[in-house]
Amino acid sequence: MQHNAETMTGVIVPSIHSIQYLRALAASAVVCFHVSEQFDGPFSVGAAGVDVFFVISGFIMWVTTASRPADPVGFIGRRITRIVPLYWIVTFMTAAAMLIKPQFFYDQLLSPLSLGRSLFFLPLLQDGALHPVVLQGWTLSYEMMFYLVFALTLFLGERWRLGVLVGSLTIIVALYFVLPDGYARSFTSPIVLEFAAGVILARLWLQDVRLSFGLALTLLSGGFLLLAVIPLVDADMPRVLRWGIPAMLIVAGAVFAERARPFRPVALFSFLGEASYSIYLWHALVAVAVTGITLRLGVLPALQPALIVVLSLVFSAMLYPVVEKPLIRALHPSRPKGVKRGKETPLTQAADT
Repeated sequence: MQHNAETMTGVIVPSIHSIQYLRALAASAVVCFHVSEQFDGPFSVGAAGVDVFFVISGFIMWVTTASRPADPVGFIGRRITRIVPLYWIVTFMTAAAMLIKPQFFYDQLLSPLSLGRSLFFLPLLQDGALHPVVLQGWTLSYEMMFYLVFALTLFLGERWRLGVLVGSLTIIVALYFVLPDGYARSFTSPIVLEFAAGVILARLWLQDVRLSFGLALTLLSGGFLLLAVIPLVDADMPRVLRWGIPAMLIVAGAVFAERARPFRPVALFSFLGEASYSIYLWHALVAVAVTGITLRLGVLPALQPALIVVLSLVFSAMLYPVVEKPLIRALHPSRPKGVKRGKETPLTQAADT
């Protein structure tokens, strides 16, 4: 049976184990994508893990703030303490590695300007795309923009919040079609609509919308099927359609399937979900180190991609309890006196990482 638990503010937050499973899957897919890209492999669809993350982000932010007292400053503070410290650590370590072994970081820029702007989620533009020191960190620029817009809507009453939030994200994307190429336009990518999709799914979920297990499973399967088929039909389809729609179907199918048929979580998958942010940030740097080791040891080229994927996942996940989890404990704002700490749930854990 699926249980509910109190958060630190006393708000009842449900357990949604499938969200953690999807975070684990999305992080693993991105790792596979980057290693495949390194070896000119065919797994470009792994990049869709980012789109799944964006839909999940919208879902989590809405569910974990619904029916709570509005606290825009507290919300931004929590987001900063969760996102920034680990990102800065990985950024500085990546910059150090680029100085020590620049040959392992071909086509990557490092300068005081690029480093400084990367740290504040305003990376340099290269070939029309955001290009931070930690390459996969471009997604965090969109995340932080979404958090800012979300925080501003917390000043509004619940009656208006959904419409204003989705409308604001839609207006941002509309600017993409009128702004000239340049820095401002790079932040208006249609991929921003994936956050809105997650928010809408969360609103439906909180309204206790229910789907049959079969229908939810069809949505989930259909999302994965579209990921496989769409590139074969139209490889040039805009990303928000090619990967955004399947990502929305996957998240919707997973959460509504779990509502229809709750399950007991598997510890390994739950752990990988909790560690997904660490996996996402660390894996590229870890993969560089693992690649260097495999080359030094003379591992057969045919075995290198799979070995690098597995070791990158393992070592990146191990850095979650070693680095990220202690950071969360140290930097999380102390809870108000007299408020009993409730049991953590997969959803509150996902909101915290």
